[in-house]
Amino acid sequence: MKAKSSKSVKPRKRRIIVLAATSADGFIARSDGSVDWLDRPTPKGGYGMAEFYQSIDTILWGRKTYDMALDFQKKGVPGSAFDTKIKNYVFTRGPLPSDPPAGVEFVTEPVKAFATRLRKRKGKDIWMMGGAGIIGSFLDAGAIDEFKIHVIPTFIGEGIPLIAPDRRNVPLRLISSKKFPDGVVELHYAVQS
Repeated sequence: MKAKSSKSVKPRKRRIIVLAATSADGFIARSDGSVDWLDRPTPKGGYGMAEFYQSIDTILWGRKTYDMALDFQKKGVPGSAFDTKIKNYVFTRGPLPSDPPAGVEFVTEPVKAFATRLRKRKGKDIWMMGGAGIIGSFLDAGAIDEFKIHVIPTFIGEGIPLIAPDRRNVPLRLISSKKFPDGVVELHYAVQS
C-alpha cells in the first residue's frame, strides 16, 4: 500500500487576461471612443463570455474605459452596471471621484507593485478590461499573462489600437484559435516572458 503524499498542492497563479474585441484592422474603438461597429447579432453562446466571466473575480479598468462604462450606465444601456460581486479596480492619474459606484476602487500605485500584490491574493483570474493605455502599461510591466482577442470581421479604418503605441517587441505563443459562425475569430495567446 502506497503512503499518501504529504506534498501540498501549490495554488495556481492568478492570471491577468486581456479579453477584448478588435476590428479586423486592430482597433478597439473609433477615434472618438465609439464602438458602434460592435452592434451586431451575437451567436448562440455569446463567444464564451459567460464561461469566461465565471472564471474571474476581478476586473481592471483604465480611467477612460471606466468613464465610458459610467456613461453607458447613465444612458441605461443593459448590462452596463458594475457588478458588485466582482472587484473593480480603476487606474487613474487624474482626480479621484468622491462617490464611486459600489465595488469600484481607484488605483494610483505603480502597475508592477499592484499586479504583484493582487496575484498573491487567493482568487480567480483577473480580467484586464482595457483600454489601450492601461493594457500597454501592464504589458510593459510584464504583468499580462494572456490575450483573448475577438477579431470582428469589420474594418473601421482608424481608431484606438488594442495597445497604446510604444516601441516594444512582445513574443506571443498561440494557445488556440476558434472560428464562430458569424465570422468572428478568437485568438488566444500566452505572453512569453
